[in-house]
Amino acid sequence: MADALRDIWQRDSFDYLVNNAGFAQTSLIEDTTEELFDGLMRVLLRGPYFLTQRLLPLMSDGGAVVNTSSNSTAIVGLEPGYSAYASMKGGLDVLTRYMAKEFSTRGIRVNAVSPGSTRTRIADDAFTRFPEVVPALAARTALGRVGEPADIGAMIAVLVSDESRWVTAQNIEVSGGYNLQPRLLRCSCPGRGGRRSERGGSPGRRRPRGCGRR
Repeated sequence: MADALRDIWQRDSFDYLVNNAGFAQTSLIEDTTEELFDGLMRVLLRGPYFLTQRLLPLMSDGGAVVNTSSNSTAIVGLEPGYSAYASMKGGLDVLTRYMAKEFSTRGIRVNAVSPGSTRTRIADDAFTRFPEVVPALAARTALGRVGEPADIGAMIAVLVSDESRWVTAQNIEVSGGYNLQPRLLRCSCPGRGGRRSERGGSPGRRRPRGCGRR
């Protein structure tokens, strides 16, 4: 890295680091092997940890780090089969805050972005191999489509720029509002017909007293 900085850019330091390596494979907890678990950990948690450690001496004071996490760590992103993947990304969220704390003495800001369903080549180019999943994912997204790499890149560009000079230790979801809209359920309370949201209460009004549906 030091040689590349010197030979290509005629510099001995760099300003921004984006930890964006990706690897995904779904598996229920009962089916997850130690090999799969360790593979996910190497790429998604161990990799960012030790790559950043190795490159830190070459980073400029006042620079910025962005870690690519995932909304699978949040309640809205919970899906069966992502326990190992999301556990590593959850560890990365914690690591982001520790990096922000420890690197602050050099003025280096550290944040994370958490994409939702994004059309990348991860998981052996799953979006290309299984195009039928796209409409279903778009239907669960408030803005009505799956994400594109440029959507995530735009947020990363903002976070490393001087416009975010007072932002650190944050994790910003960039998902277009995945699972944002509550499901509408039918209230079964006697004499209480009509729809209500999963959060409780009919749309636009308070939930009636005595309605115990959750």
